[in-house]
Amino acid sequence: MTANTYQAIAARPAPVNTEGAAAWIKTNLLGDWSTTLSTFIIASLMLWYLPQLLNWALWHASWLPNADACRASGVGACWGVIAEKYRLIIFGRYPFEQQWRPLVATLLLTGMLVASCIRMFWKPWLVILWALVLAAFFTLMYGNTLGMTRVETDRWGGLPLTILLASLSIVMAFPIALAVALGRRSKLPAIRTFCTIFVELVRGVPLISVLFMASFMFPLFMPQGFTIDVLIRVLVGITLFAAAYMAEVIRGGLQAIPKGQVEAAATLGLSYWQTQRKIVLPQALAMVVPGIMNNFISIFKDTSLVTIVSLYELTGALGLALNSDADWRPFKIEGYLFIAMIYFVICFSMSRYSLWVEKQANKGRLR
Repeated sequence: MTANTYQAIAARPAPVNTEGAAAWIKTNLLGDWSTTLSTFIIASLMLWYLPQLLNWALWHASWLPNADACRASGVGACWGVIAEKYRLIIFGRYPFEQQWRPLVATLLLTGMLVASCIRMFWKPWLVILWALVLAAFFTLMYGNTLGMTRVETDRWGGLPLTILLASLSIVMAFPIALAVALGRRSKLPAIRTFCTIFVELVRGVPLISVLFMASFMFPLFMPQGFTIDVLIRVLVGITLFAAAYMAEVIRGGLQAIPKGQVEAAATLGLSYWQTQRKIVLPQALAMVVPGIMNNFISIFKDTSLVTIVSLYELTGALGLALNSDADWRPFKIEGYLFIAMIYFVICFSMSRYSLWVEKQANKGRLR
């Protein structure tokens, strides 16, 4: 009998580290030859252009609100235009001495939006709080009470108007979109046809046409002497436009739910609305969170189109601030970069929040 001899097994290489900065760079920037080549090309372009950009934006820039100094510099950005015109850009044509009112109103509405995104505030009293904040917002903006002078809605503008139009449009468009999406899948021909016509009609025209109709054509069909404020008409137009697009996003999620789940719910004796509320909608909405948030971001950016009806939101207020002053008119690019930064910060925040919601909503499927 041959005795078994012990033979040592050769040491295996250590596992590859998949966490940390070095691992991320190796995987995402140096993964293969094409990725590595693209990384070096982009890095070379950045090394070439980044110093020039920094020289223009920072090192040689003019920061003082002095138009003559900006012209004398000639090689750098003129951020002094922001220091000089920021109040007109942010608040539009709102009376200068009363601009504390839109500031407080915007802070209240923004705080309400942030609170609504935090789970601990998802309570029944949140609806009441929304009503109170909106009442406070319109009271501060319009005035004519509590000793405040009246400011007509056509003088509202800048960031407060942008946030107001975007937030109210999003809040009102979502339930309409939900109802239309369910209506398009209804077994009742009248409801299904009405919802289909609404979606195809609204999606068949650009938002500018909707705003033009709401602002200029709609009053022609109203009885003589009866008028609706232009802000309300524009708000309704944006809401209906956004609801049509959002309804199709939600309908895509509804179609992704297996039919067997609905049949199983019917077998258990659940009604139509119980099935939708407890089984179908939670899954469908979780699937289309990216599409819904994409629509929300689109609504926020589309508010810039209300300038066509003489409502000067953030973009329109910038044009109003610079076009009316020949000294600062040559420095539009700095102004547009300023409002682009505001749009980017808000849209990026919405995008990151969307990722958090998507992760929370899909926890059950990731187990």
